Amino acid sequence: MPETMKTAVLRPRLILKPLLALAMLASAFAPAARAAEPERIVAIGGALTEIVYALGRQDAIVAVDATSLYPEQALKDKPSVGYFRNLAAEGILSLRPTRVLAVEGAGPPAALEAVASSGVPVVRIADTPSAEGVAAKIVATGVAVGAPAEARARAEKIAARFAELAREREKITTPKRVLFVIAVQNGRLLCGGKGTAADAVIHLAGGVNAVDFDGYKPLTDEALVAAAPQAIVAMSRDGVIASNAILALPTVAQTPAGQNRRVVDMDGLFLIGFGPRAPDAARAVMAFLYPSLAPEKWSKTPAGAPAAAR
Repeated sequence: MPETMKTAVLRPRLILKPLLALAMLASAFAPAARAAEPERIVAIGGALTEIVYALGRQDAIVAVDATSLYPEQALKDKPSVGYFRNLAAEGILSLRPTRVLAVEGAGPPAALEAVASSGVPVVRIADTPSAEGVAAKIVATGVAVGAPAEARARAEKIAARFAELAREREKITTPKRVLFVIAVQNGRLLCGGKGTAADAVIHLAGGVNAVDFDGYKPLTDEALVAAAPQAIVAMSRDGVIASNAILALPTVAQTPAGQNRRVVDMDGLFLIGFGPRAPDAARAVMAFLYPSLAPEKWSKTPAGAPAAAR
């Protein structure tokens, strides 16, 4: 295996040891639910909503944001406060929340500062796209909603799944060049570069990013041909399948991925939300890239797995 592809096998206990200590300390300071006034939580960030539901605390949620697409009943049962980067303090405060959980990047900052200034605690949760980041996100969310023990147990299971994924990744001898497309805009592919959640899921799946720029940027035709991706992972939005539009582009046809029609669509929150399903998302991408690395225990298709592979 090339030196660049060697990945240390994650050990769940090593990942969680500092997090458990943090959770115990934070639990001591976590406000207890008022006997006469139950918690009223506004969850901002799809992954946070997913975590709260996974911990069985969804009854405490009074509103979510527009990215809270999983589980499906979240947006059906709870009102939305809008897109997580375009919030209004008045809309949040009208719901009389006792606490706001906000994923890193939520805003604008002035809106959340106004909520906090009104006396409503705003708990900001870090959003690091990594195995350790997912565990930390689950533990921090569990503390915030009064379920630290359940969160620790869930984080341990997630860490074990990431460790299993790392062992599968060690079997890859020739990593594939992968292009992650988050949208098709005016005939150009908007792609995920270094330092993004898209880049993180590519590496967790055992691939290498076909582009070397930072952040999310549109790709010129020349850059797309030069990137020469062997596979393309496309992020579907609201059920819209992107692979057909991607394969229809003449420049894509000049790449190995286009020539072999190696394009797959997956749900965006599933792919780059880095919530409880993150190991399954990375494993689904790995199964698309390397079909031979699909042991029976991973064969059950999780929610958000490939919608269409060409």
